[in-house]
Amino acid sequence: MEKNGKQAFRIVLIRIMSNTTIEKIRHRLGDELAAMNDIIRTSLSTSDPLMGRVVDQYLRTKGKQIRPLLVLLSARLFGAINDSTLHAAASLEMLHNATLIHDDVVDNADYRRQTPTINKDFDNRIAVLVGDFFVSTALQEAIKTKDMKAVVSVAELGKELSLGEIDQISNARDRSIDEDRYFDVIGKKTASLFMKCVKMGSETTDASDIQIGCLVEFARLLGLCFQIKDDIFDYFDDEEVGKPTGNDLRENKVSLPLIYAVNSDSDDKTGEKMRALLIRGELSEDEISALIGFAKEKGGIDYAYSVMERMRGEAEEILQKLPANEWRDCFADLFDFTIRRHS
Repeated sequence: MEKNGKQAFRIVLIRIMSNTTIEKIRHRLGDELAAMNDIIRTSLSTSDPLMGRVVDQYLRTKGKQIRPLLVLLSARLFGAINDSTLHAAASLEMLHNATLIHDDVVDNADYRRQTPTINKDFDNRIAVLVGDFFVSTALQEAIKTKDMKAVVSVAELGKELSLGEIDQISNARDRSIDEDRYFDVIGKKTASLFMKCVKMGSETTDASDIQIGCLVEFARLLGLCFQIKDDIFDYFDDEEVGKPTGNDLRENKVSLPLIYAVNSDSDDKTGEKMRALLIRGELSEDEISALIGFAKEKGGIDYAYSVMERMRGEAEEILQKLPANEWRDCFADLFDFTIRRHS
């Protein structure tokens, strides 16, 4: 009982520390974030009553807005935030939200972080059209940066994110348990957005190509870690995460902890049984529980954390090549937050 109490206290402490980290960064960029959100609200404003109602309802839950924070931090790292930076941040945030809206349709999701999805409150037709509206508005905001590179970046990103989702569906259908294919998918569907955020933010300053390249590589590692941590949540029951344990496995999505466990198991009988379940698909709740337990028992969660720690080490080396200022420290803090976060 005492051990459980200490563990619960440690979890609460970690949550407080991680929330404090991100809130400090948000506070330091509070005025700029507010300006960006004003741009988003204005650009999405419409005389159509139904579209207006759906958009207003959706914008009430903004989340932590890590992606636009990356845009703003990048500009601060190399110089100052200007109007182009704000329009770039707004563009990427709207494109990100468009992908979430469309993903909820693809996944038939009723809730995202305990909030009803657009397709649940309205229907799939409305959700798809609202997502399209966000995409078009994102491109409009990219144009307002008055830099064709920003427009190209947003267009390229839209393609990359779509390909990432398609590859994820393909992996699920193939019952893939290949680690390289896993990293290829999360590179496209998550890391690519982080990379574009720092690229577009940096390009609104006088940063050199070498500096931008370093920060883009940092963002790639950050994005990969962000998705790995997101996938780890699927192995634990937590209301704040907003999805039930094993939800990915219900959709035949196999993430890093289980990929590692299945491919490294020395017990042939157990390993073969788990592989057979994954290849067959259409898992029962008992089978999902068995696979989750297997991943934990075989060190899959520990392995995933070790991968993130290795990436953090690489990221810290990259940061040393960039300007030494308070904003560089924020990037390091953001990496720590990504690994410690609980939702």
